[in-house]
Amino acid sequence: MSIWRTRASAVAGHRLFWPVVVLVVLLAANAAYRPSFLAVEVKNGHLYGSLIDIVRLSAPLILVALGMTLVIATGGIDLSVGSVVAVSGAVACLYISKQSDQNSLGGVLTALALALGIALLLGTWNGVLVAVIGIQPIIATLILMVAGRGLAQLITSGQIITINSDPYRMIGVGHVLTLPFAIIIALAVTLLVAVLTRRTALGMIIEAVGGNAEASRLAGIRARRITILVYVVSAACAAVAGFMMTANVSSADGNAAGLWVELDAILAVVIGGTSLVGGRFYLSGTILGALIIQTLTTSVYAMNIDPQTALLFKAMVVIAVCLIQAPAFRARLRRRRATGTAPAAPAGEKKEQVAA
Repeated sequence: MSIWRTRASAVAGHRLFWPVVVLVVLLAANAAYRPSFLAVEVKNGHLYGSLIDIVRLSAPLILVALGMTLVIATGGIDLSVGSVVAVSGAVACLYISKQSDQNSLGGVLTALALALGIALLLGTWNGVLVAVIGIQPIIATLILMVAGRGLAQLITSGQIITINSDPYRMIGVGHVLTLPFAIIIALAVTLLVAVLTRRTALGMIIEAVGGNAEASRLAGIRARRITILVYVVSAACAAVAGFMMTANVSSADGNAAGLWVELDAILAVVIGGTSLVGGRFYLSGTILGALIIQTLTTSVYAMNIDPQTALLFKAMVVIAVCLIQAPAFRARLRRRRATGTAPAAPAGEKKEQVAA
Protein backbone atom coordinates (compact mmCIF):
# COMPACT_ATOMS: atom_id res chain seq x y z
CA MET A 1 0.00 0.00 0.00
CA SER A 2 2.83 2.38 0.84
CA ILE A 3 4.46 1.60 -2.52
CA TRP A 4 1.33 2.62 -4.41
CA ARG A 5 1.02 5.73 -2.26
CA THR A 6 4.63 6.63 -2.99
CA ARG A 7 4.12 6.14 -6.72
CA ALA A 8 0.92 8.18 -6.68
CA SER A 9 2.69 10.96 -4.81
CA ALA A 10 5.53 10.91 -7.34
CA VAL A 11 3.09 11.11 -10.26
CA ALA A 12 1.13 13.94 -8.62
CA GLY A 13 4.38 15.78 -8.00
CA HIS A 14 5.44 15.68 -11.65
CA ARG A 15 5.54 19.13 -13.22
CA LEU A 16 3.17 18.08 -16.04
CA PHE A 17 0.61 16.24 -13.90
CA TRP A 18 -1.69 19.15 -13.07
CA PRO A 19 -1.58 20.76 -16.52
CA VAL A 20 -2.55 17.38 -18.00
CA VAL A 21 -5.38 17.07 -15.47
CA VAL A 22 -6.66 20.55 -16.37
CA LEU A 23 -6.52 19.78 -20.09
CA VAL A 24 -8.41 16.51 -19.57
CA VAL A 25 -11.04 18.28 -17.45
CA LEU A 26 -11.53 20.94 -20.14
CA LEU A 27 -11.93 18.31 -22.83
CA ALA A 28 -14.34 16.33 -20.65
CA ALA A 29 -16.40 19.46 -19.95
CA ASN A 30 -16.65 20.18 -23.67
CA ALA A 31 -17.60 16.58 -24.40
CA ALA A 32 -20.32 16.71 -21.75
CA TYR A 33 -21.68 19.98 -23.17
CA ARG A 34 -21.43 18.79 -26.78
CA PRO A 35 -21.17 14.96 -27.19
CA SER A 36 -19.77 15.28 -30.73
CA PHE A 37 -16.81 17.31 -29.45
CA LEU A 38 -14.43 14.33 -29.37
CA ALA A 39 -15.53 12.98 -32.75
CA VAL A 40 -12.89 12.92 -35.50
CA GLU A 41 -13.89 12.02 -39.05
CA VAL A 42 -12.34 11.87 -42.49
CA LYS A 43 -13.80 14.05 -45.25
CA ASN A 44 -12.26 14.09 -48.71
CA GLY A 45 -9.15 12.47 -47.30
CA HIS A 46 -8.72 15.09 -44.55
CA LEU A 47 -9.17 14.78 -40.82
CA TYR A 48 -11.83 17.02 -39.32
CA GLY A 49 -13.16 17.54 -35.82
CA SER A 50 -13.00 19.85 -32.83
CA LEU A 51 -9.84 18.19 -31.50
CA ILE A 52 -8.12 18.65 -34.86
CA ASP A 53 -9.21 22.30 -34.92
CA ILE A 54 -7.80 22.89 -31.44
CA VAL A 55 -4.40 21.52 -32.41
CA ARG A 56 -4.43 23.41 -35.73
CA LEU A 57 -5.35 26.70 -34.10
CA SER A 58 -2.73 26.04 -31.39
CA ALA A 59 0.06 25.77 -33.97
CA PRO A 60 0.88 29.52 -34.19
CA LEU A 61 0.83 29.87 -30.39
CA ILE A 62 3.03 26.78 -30.02
CA LEU A 63 5.61 28.31 -32.35
CA VAL A 64 5.63 31.67 -30.57
CA ALA A 65 5.75 29.96 -27.17
CA LEU A 66 8.71 27.78 -28.19
CA GLY A 67 10.77 30.87 -29.02
CA MET A 68 9.55 32.56 -25.86
CA THR A 69 10.66 29.54 -23.81
CA LEU A 70 14.25 29.88 -24.97
CA VAL A 71 14.24 33.62 -24.30
CA ILE A 72 12.80 33.18 -20.80
CA ALA A 73 15.33 30.40 -20.13
CA THR A 74 18.10 32.99 -20.48
CA GLY A 75 16.36 35.21 -17.94
CA GLY A 76 14.84 37.52 -20.54
CA ILE A 77 11.40 38.23 -21.98
CA ASP A 78 10.20 39.07 -25.49
CA LEU A 79 7.16 41.35 -25.64
CA SER A 80 7.67 42.06 -29.34
CA VAL A 81 6.62 38.70 -30.80
CA GLY A 82 3.11 39.96 -31.56
CA SER A 83 4.53 42.85 -33.56
CA VAL A 84 6.92 40.50 -35.38
CA VAL A 85 3.89 38.35 -36.27
CA ALA A 86 2.17 41.43 -37.73
CA VAL A 87 5.27 42.65 -39.62
CA SER A 88 6.11 39.26 -41.16
CA GLY A 89 2.53 38.65 -42.24
CA ALA A 90 2.23 42.17 -43.67
CA VAL A 91 5.46 41.90 -45.66
CA ALA A 92 4.55 38.50 -47.09
CA CYS A 93 1.02 39.52 -48.06
CA LEU A 94 2.15 42.86 -49.49
CA TYR A 95 4.74 41.17 -51.73
CA ILE A 96 2.25 38.56 -52.92
CA SER A 97 -0.41 41.20 -53.61
CA LYS A 98 2.00 43.01 -55.95
CA GLN A 99 2.53 39.89 -58.08
CA SER A 100 0.62 39.48 -61.33
CA ASP A 101 0.25 35.78 -60.59
CA GLN A 102 -0.42 35.34 -56.86
CA ASN A 103 -0.49 31.55 -57.24
CA SER A 104 3.13 31.46 -58.37
CA LEU A 105 5.06 29.21 -56.00
CA GLY A 106 8.27 31.10 -56.67
CA GLY A 107 6.64 34.40 -55.74
CA VAL A 108 5.23 32.96 -52.51
CA LEU A 109 8.61 31.48 -51.53
CA THR A 110 10.30 34.82 -52.22
CA ALA A 111 7.71 36.58 -50.06
CA LEU A 112 8.29 34.12 -47.22
CA ALA A 113 12.08 34.49 -47.46
CA LEU A 114 11.84 38.30 -47.48
CA ALA A 115 9.49 38.38 -44.49
CA LEU A 116 11.59 35.86 -42.58
CA GLY A 117 14.76 37.87 -43.26
CA ILE A 118 13.15 41.03 -41.86
CA ALA A 119 12.00 39.08 -38.80
CA LEU A 120 15.56 37.84 -38.23
CA LEU A 121 16.81 41.43 -38.36
CA LEU A 122 14.20 42.44 -35.79
CA GLY A 123 15.25 39.55 -33.54
CA THR A 124 18.90 40.58 -33.90
CA TRP A 125 17.92 44.13 -32.95
CA ASN A 126 16.33 42.85 -29.74
CA GLY A 127 19.33 40.69 -28.95
CA VAL A 128 21.80 43.53 -29.47
CA LEU A 129 19.81 45.88 -27.25
CA VAL A 130 19.74 43.28 -24.46
CA ALA A 131 23.14 41.59 -24.74
CA VAL A 132 25.41 44.32 -26.11
CA ILE A 133 23.89 47.63 -25.00
CA GLY A 134 22.59 46.19 -21.73
CA ILE A 135 18.99 47.39 -21.81
CA GLN A 136 16.57 45.43 -19.65
CA PRO A 137 14.80 42.79 -21.80
CA ILE A 138 11.32 44.00 -20.92
CA ILE A 139 12.22 47.56 -22.01
CA ALA A 140 14.19 46.53 -25.10
CA THR A 141 11.40 44.35 -26.45
CA LEU A 142 8.73 46.83 -25.42
CA ILE A 143 10.37 49.29 -27.82
CA LEU A 144 9.90 46.89 -30.74
CA MET A 145 6.45 45.92 -29.48
CA VAL A 146 5.31 49.51 -30.05
CA ALA A 147 7.50 50.40 -33.02
CA GLY A 148 6.89 47.06 -34.76
CA ARG A 149 3.13 47.52 -34.63
CA GLY A 150 3.60 50.94 -36.20
CA LEU A 151 5.90 49.42 -38.83
CA ALA A 152 3.25 46.84 -39.71
CA GLN A 153 0.69 49.65 -40.08
CA LEU A 154 3.14 51.52 -42.30
CA ILE A 155 3.68 48.47 -44.51
CA THR A 156 -0.05 47.95 -44.97
CA SER A 157 -0.77 51.71 -45.20
CA GLY A 158 -3.29 51.23 -42.42
CA GLN A 159 -5.40 48.97 -44.63
CA ILE A 160 -6.18 45.24 -44.63
CA ILE A 161 -4.23 43.61 -47.46
CA THR A 162 -6.26 40.82 -49.04
CA ILE A 163 -4.65 38.18 -51.24
CA ASN A 164 -5.86 35.22 -53.26
CA SER A 165 -2.95 32.81 -53.26
CA ASP A 166 -3.52 29.08 -52.96
CA PRO A 167 0.14 28.25 -52.16
CA TYR A 168 0.16 30.80 -49.34
CA ARG A 169 -3.25 29.70 -48.06
CA MET A 170 -1.79 26.20 -47.85
CA ILE A 171 0.26 27.28 -44.82
CA GLY A 172 -2.83 28.06 -42.77
CA VAL A 173 -5.63 25.82 -44.01
CA GLY A 174 -3.97 23.26 -46.28
CA HIS A 175 -3.67 19.53 -45.60
CA VAL A 176 -0.83 17.06 -46.07
CA LEU A 177 -1.22 13.33 -45.38
CA THR A 178 -4.75 13.97 -44.00
CA LEU A 179 -3.37 16.40 -41.38
CA PRO A 180 -3.58 20.20 -41.44
CA PHE A 181 -0.30 21.57 -42.79
CA ALA A 182 -0.07 23.99 -39.86
CA ILE A 183 0.18 21.04 -37.46
CA ILE A 184 2.97 19.50 -39.52
CA ILE A 185 4.90 22.79 -39.55
CA ALA A 186 4.52 23.18 -35.78
CA LEU A 187 5.61 19.57 -35.25
CA ALA A 188 8.66 20.00 -37.49
CA VAL A 189 9.76 23.19 -35.72
CA THR A 190 9.21 21.58 -32.32
CA LEU A 191 11.32 18.56 -33.27
CA LEU A 192 14.07 20.82 -34.63
CA VAL A 193 14.18 22.92 -31.45
CA ALA A 194 14.05 19.80 -29.27
CA VAL A 195 16.95 18.16 -31.15
CA LEU A 196 19.09 21.31 -31.01
CA THR A 197 18.46 21.94 -27.31
CA ARG A 198 18.25 18.39 -25.94
CA ARG A 199 20.59 16.42 -28.19
CA THR A 200 23.36 18.99 -28.21
CA ALA A 201 25.01 21.18 -25.59
CA LEU A 202 22.98 24.21 -26.68
CA GLY A 203 20.16 23.59 -24.20
CA MET A 204 22.56 23.27 -21.29
CA ILE A 205 24.37 26.43 -22.37
CA ILE A 206 21.09 28.38 -22.55
CA GLU A 207 20.16 27.18 -19.07
CA ALA A 208 23.63 28.13 -17.80
CA VAL A 209 23.28 31.66 -19.17
CA GLY A 210 19.85 31.96 -17.56
CA GLY A 211 21.10 30.57 -14.25
CA ASN A 212 24.08 32.90 -13.98
CA ALA A 213 25.24 34.83 -17.04
CA GLU A 214 28.44 36.09 -15.40
CA ALA A 215 29.45 32.65 -14.14
CA SER A 216 28.77 31.12 -17.55
CA ARG A 217 30.92 33.81 -19.16
CA LEU A 218 33.76 33.06 -16.79
CA ALA A 219 33.34 29.38 -17.66
CA GLY A 220 34.02 30.17 -21.31
CA ILE A 221 30.45 30.48 -22.59
CA ARG A 222 29.84 33.41 -24.91
CA ALA A 223 26.72 34.58 -23.15
CA ARG A 224 26.15 37.54 -25.44
CA ARG A 225 26.02 35.38 -28.53
CA ILE A 226 23.63 32.95 -26.86
CA THR A 227 21.37 35.80 -25.79
CA ILE A 228 21.28 37.25 -29.30
CA LEU A 229 20.65 33.76 -30.71
CA VAL A 230 17.55 33.11 -28.60
CA TYR A 231 16.01 36.43 -29.59
CA VAL A 232 16.66 35.64 -33.25
CA VAL A 233 15.06 32.21 -32.84
CA SER A 234 12.09 33.80 -31.07
CA ALA A 235 11.60 36.23 -33.96
CA ALA A 236 11.89 33.42 -36.53
CA CYS A 237 9.23 31.38 -34.72
CA ALA A 238 6.99 34.46 -34.55
CA ALA A 239 7.45 35.04 -38.29
CA VAL A 240 6.31 31.51 -39.15
CA ALA A 241 3.35 31.98 -36.80
CA GLY A 242 2.59 35.21 -38.68
CA PHE A 243 2.50 33.31 -41.96
CA MET A 244 0.02 30.86 -40.45
CA MET A 245 -2.26 33.54 -39.04
CA THR A 246 -2.41 35.60 -42.23
CA ALA A 247 -2.70 32.55 -44.48
CA ASN A 248 -5.63 31.35 -42.38
CA VAL A 249 -7.67 34.44 -43.35
CA SER A 250 -5.87 35.28 -46.64
CA SER A 251 -5.22 38.81 -45.44
CA ALA A 252 -2.87 40.92 -43.34
CA ASP A 253 -4.06 43.39 -40.72
CA GLY A 254 -1.19 45.35 -39.22
CA ASN A 255 -3.29 46.35 -36.24
CA ALA A 256 -4.95 43.05 -35.28
CA ALA A 257 -2.53 40.35 -36.43
CA GLY A 258 -0.81 38.74 -33.47
CA LEU A 259 -2.38 41.16 -31.01
CA TRP A 260 -1.61 40.05 -27.41
CA VAL A 261 -0.15 36.74 -28.59
CA GLU A 262 2.91 37.55 -26.46
CA LEU A 263 0.79 37.31 -23.31
CA ASP A 264 -0.63 33.93 -24.29
CA ALA A 265 2.88 32.73 -25.10
CA ILE A 266 4.20 33.79 -21.70
CA LEU A 267 1.24 32.08 -20.00
CA ALA A 268 1.93 28.90 -21.97
CA VAL A 269 5.56 28.92 -20.86
CA VAL A 270 4.62 29.49 -17.20
CA ILE A 271 1.91 26.83 -17.24
CA GLY A 272 4.49 24.45 -18.70
CA GLY A 273 6.69 24.84 -15.64
CA THR A 274 9.46 27.13 -16.91
CA SER A 275 10.44 29.76 -14.37
CA LEU A 276 10.41 33.41 -15.40
CA VAL A 277 13.72 33.96 -13.60
CA GLY A 278 15.52 31.77 -16.15
CA GLY A 279 17.40 28.50 -15.98
CA ARG A 280 15.68 25.17 -16.62
CA PHE A 281 13.12 25.12 -19.42
CA TYR A 282 10.60 22.51 -20.54
CA LEU A 283 9.50 22.39 -24.18
CA SER A 284 6.90 19.67 -23.59
CA GLY A 285 5.33 21.76 -20.83
CA THR A 286 5.19 24.78 -23.12
CA ILE A 287 3.35 22.82 -25.80
CA LEU A 288 0.91 21.54 -23.20
CA GLY A 289 0.36 25.09 -21.95
CA ALA A 290 -0.41 26.30 -25.48
CA LEU A 291 -2.95 23.50 -25.92
CA ILE A 292 -4.63 24.43 -22.62
CA ILE A 293 -4.93 28.08 -23.65
CA GLN A 294 -6.39 27.22 -27.06
CA THR A 295 -8.78 24.69 -25.49
CA LEU A 296 -9.90 27.41 -23.10
CA THR A 297 -10.55 29.77 -26.00
CA THR A 298 -12.47 27.09 -27.90
CA SER A 299 -14.49 26.25 -24.79
CA VAL A 300 -15.47 29.89 -24.30
CA TYR A 301 -16.95 30.08 -27.79
CA ALA A 302 -18.41 26.56 -27.81
CA MET A 303 -20.24 27.04 -24.50
CA ASN A 304 -21.59 30.46 -25.49
CA ILE A 305 -19.95 32.20 -22.54
CA ASP A 306 -20.61 35.93 -22.51
CA PRO A 307 -17.73 37.62 -24.41
CA GLN A 308 -17.55 40.27 -21.69
CA THR A 309 -16.71 37.60 -19.11
CA ALA A 310 -14.69 35.33 -21.40
CA LEU A 311 -11.34 36.89 -20.55
CA LEU A 312 -12.14 36.78 -16.83
CA PHE A 313 -13.06 33.09 -17.12
CA LYS A 314 -9.85 32.41 -19.00
CA ALA A 315 -7.76 34.29 -16.41
CA MET A 316 -9.36 32.38 -13.52
CA VAL A 317 -8.55 29.02 -15.10
CA VAL A 318 -4.95 30.02 -15.83
CA ILE A 319 -4.50 31.28 -12.26
CA ALA A 320 -5.88 28.00 -10.94
CA VAL A 321 -3.46 26.00 -13.10
CA CYS A 322 -0.47 28.07 -11.97
CA LEU A 323 -1.45 27.77 -8.30
CA ILE A 324 -2.07 24.03 -8.19
CA GLN A 325 1.24 23.27 -9.86
CA ALA A 326 3.24 25.66 -7.67
CA PRO A 327 5.23 23.59 -5.11
CA ALA A 328 4.99 26.30 -2.43
CA PHE A 329 1.20 26.55 -2.78
CA ARG A 330 0.75 22.77 -2.64
CA ALA A 331 3.04 22.53 0.39
CA ARG A 332 1.00 25.19 2.19
CA LEU A 333 -2.21 23.29 1.42
CA ARG A 334 -0.70 20.08 2.77
CA ARG A 335 0.36 21.82 5.98
CA ARG A 336 -3.06 23.37 6.45
CA ARG A 337 -4.78 20.05 5.79
CA ALA A 338 -2.48 18.28 8.23
CA THR A 339 -3.16 20.92 10.86
CA GLY A 340 -6.92 20.76 10.30
CA THR A 341 -7.10 16.97 10.52
CA ALA A 342 -4.79 16.54 13.50
CA PRO A 343 -6.56 14.69 16.37
CA ALA A 344 -7.69 16.97 19.20
CA ALA A 345 -6.09 16.47 22.60
CA PRO A 346 -8.30 15.04 25.41
CA ALA A 347 -9.95 17.57 27.73
CA GLY A 348 -7.85 16.43 30.71
CA GLU A 349 -4.63 16.96 28.83
CA LYS A 350 -5.76 20.41 27.73
CA LYS A 351 -6.40 21.41 31.39
CA GLU A 352 -3.00 20.09 32.43
CA GLN A 353 -1.32 22.06 29.64
CA VAL A 354 -3.13 25.25 30.68
CA ALA A 355 -2.16 24.72 34.32
CA ALA A 356 1.44 24.16 33.35
